[in-house]
Amino acid sequence: MRSSPEISSAEAAELLDELTAIVARASSLIRAISPAGVPHRLKPDQSPVTAADVASEVAILQGLARLLPDVPVVSEEMASRTAAPALDGSFVVVDPLDGSREFLAGSDEFTVNLAIVTRGTPIAGIVANPNRGKVWRGIVGGKAERLRLLEDGADQAQRIHTRRWPDEGAIVSLSRSHLDPLTDAFVSRLGPVTRSPSGSAIKFCQIAEGAADVYPRLATTCEWDVAAGHALLVAAGGIVTDPQGAHLIFGRAEQNFRVPAFIAWGDPIKAASIAI
Repeated sequence: MRSSPEISSAEAAELLDELTAIVARASSLIRAISPAGVPHRLKPDQSPVTAADVASEVAILQGLARLLPDVPVVSEEMASRTAAPALDGSFVVVDPLDGSREFLAGSDEFTVNLAIVTRGTPIAGIVANPNRGKVWRGIVGGKAERLRLLEDGADQAQRIHTRRWPDEGAIVSLSRSHLDPLTDAFVSRLGPVTRSPSGSAIKFCQIAEGAADVYPRLATTCEWDVAAGHALLVAAGGIVTDPQGAHLIFGRAEQNFRVPAFIAWGDPIKAASIAI
């Protein structure tokens, strides 16, 4: 089987505007679909798949086929239908609609996520929030920024960066739909903090722009839920590790692209001071 090409951070930076345009067009399709009465089905894990998920995925896969025809793609909906491609170089990870439950409930806490992963590590990430009209993106070793989301791109870029762990008023971003007992116990150990529940990869964005400080998820999730936020947060000065402080490895097809647990920190110094 032919090896997939490798994309460097510098090459990813050159692709960033075109990748953002692909995500923006998918976001426009989602906005055009009303959650009221939208057709959907439940997957074996009981997570919903809607017509908006499907429309977004089709648009993104078509865009990537034109822009990066030789680069493998791992997408949430496609992963359950086809065998995993060879992932020994670089590949793209896509969640066409992260937060389908929130979308169906009429909330705006859902995102479109796209990441480039090279040698198991996310090097570029884009997270768009269609209904809030925002997109966050970052290149590891380069910059992180928040932009206004347009129909076919983005503008009004503002550089963003994580913040030092505050002496008072630390904010913990938590999953609105998937808070588990281990995560709850971890948060209790952090001392006086404010809990901020949210859906989807928005939690990574909040930390990347200095509006929150840590996002723990000590229960299983999937690579497409994490990869784009991982790259964005690292680009903004943060760190994402497993609970023991080790780096996460992406492209684990043999594990069904599962991430057993992770903690996303805005302040790497604070992360190093916490023992699990």
